Amino acid sequence: MVELSDDKKRKERSWLLRWALEAPSRWLGRRSGIGQDMTGGADGLSYLRHLVRGNRLRRRDVFGEATPSSPPVLLIHGFLGTRGSMYMLERRLVEDGFVVVSFNIGTLNVRDIRRSAFMIHRKIERILAQTPAQKIDIIGHSMGGLIGLYYIKKLGGHARVRKLVMMGTPARGTWAALAGVVTLGLWSTSSWQLLPRSRFLDELHQGPIPPGVEVVTIAAARDWVVPLQTTRLVGATAMTVPLGHSSLVVSEEVYRRVVNTLRPPHEITYEDIPATD
Repeated sequence: MVELSDDKKRKERSWLLRWALEAPSRWLGRRSGIGQDMTGGADGLSYLRHLVRGNRLRRRDVFGEATPSSPPVLLIHGFLGTRGSMYMLERRLVEDGFVVVSFNIGTLNVRDIRRSAFMIHRKIERILAQTPAQKIDIIGHSMGGLIGLYYIKKLGGHARVRKLVMMGTPARGTWAALAGVVTLGLWSTSSWQLLPRSRFLDELHQGPIPPGVEVVTIAAARDWVVPLQTTRLVGATAMTVPLGHSSLVVSEEVYRRVVNTLRPPHEITYEDIPATD
């Protein structure tokens, strides 16, 4: 039987010690499954706390401060959501100098997605009439992303929208909508529209994304409401974060991705480099 050398024994002991010391962060750290679930739980509580703010949010109209390079940002909340559920995202955007707006599109947003998109269409026209900007950016969470997508594909919104960010949006439908069908099916058309292969989704996916609109999807890998594979959309840039459904509008990490989409980091060009003698 071959005995290990002293050097090999030291290396094995050193490796075992490192493995033991790193175990807590590996199993319970932020990137671990447990850590991500704990983060998602905290974000979920924060989401619910702001959800109850409802649709009566007051804000100052500052549309005149928008510019073509920094247009107004419209937030559209999801199914069973309120304007308050987007509060954390809105607050961060405002603090970073964005002109932000959201609308009351019905208590808990359960109406027909087409009707919501038409309402958005009318309100966007009013906003752009008050601002030097000729386009608007849209951020839609969950079903809110479908409202924005229907607007740009079916209601001529591609002429008014610069960027559409869809966060945890069931582009291919989600079976989680069955809960809405069972409880609200008689009052909520959108519950049926969110089911995979619904007539609404078949209609929505006819034709490509119109040119001139940048569409980005941000999906949560630990999203049990809208699974990752259901968020994929042909023609869109896809991003994934190791979080849950509620975290998409609460997490600072996701927010940074949103900001980098709306305001890409400055790229150095030859014009930026000062001339030398």
